[in-house]
Amino acid sequence: MFARNINNFLTRNSLLCQSKVVLRNISFTTVKYDIVKIQSTDDFKDKVINSKVPVVVDFFATWCNPCRLLTPRLESIISENKGKVVLAKVDIDEQTDLALDYEVSSVPVLVAIKNGKVQQRLVGLQDTDKLRKWVEQFTNEESKAEVKA
Repeated sequence: MFARNINNFLTRNSLLCQSKVVLRNISFTTVKYDIVKIQSTDDFKDKVINSKVPVVVDFFATWCNPCRLLTPRLESIISENKGKVVLAKVDIDEQTDLALDYEVSSVPVLVAIKNGKVQQRLVGLQDTDKLRKWVEQFTNEESKAEVKA
């Protein structure tokens, strides 16, 4: 009796599985060339100090909750400014020397660097509007410098 019930169950389910239509969705995402993760001090020099474009350096830690909240806000603002500014992410636990060089005592810290020099600095979690104004101000200073030159 038990074997016949299991056999009926398996037969019914195999017929049901054959009649189901499986749909798969394929999605495409764009590659974000304007967001880089710094792997070493040399990498920092190449991608930040020697950059022709202004760079916002995000000093963060993986265990930091405000950093986790700041990341999507900052990435969306950087992607809005396509090519005008680059975001460089520095994990302070992996790159302690860079964190010490830029006097990072708490996270998150955002440092705006242009032509290899620190221009501005923001500490702590910021709302989206303030971040947008900060990045726009930083990029507008760059465009004003180009007009004068």
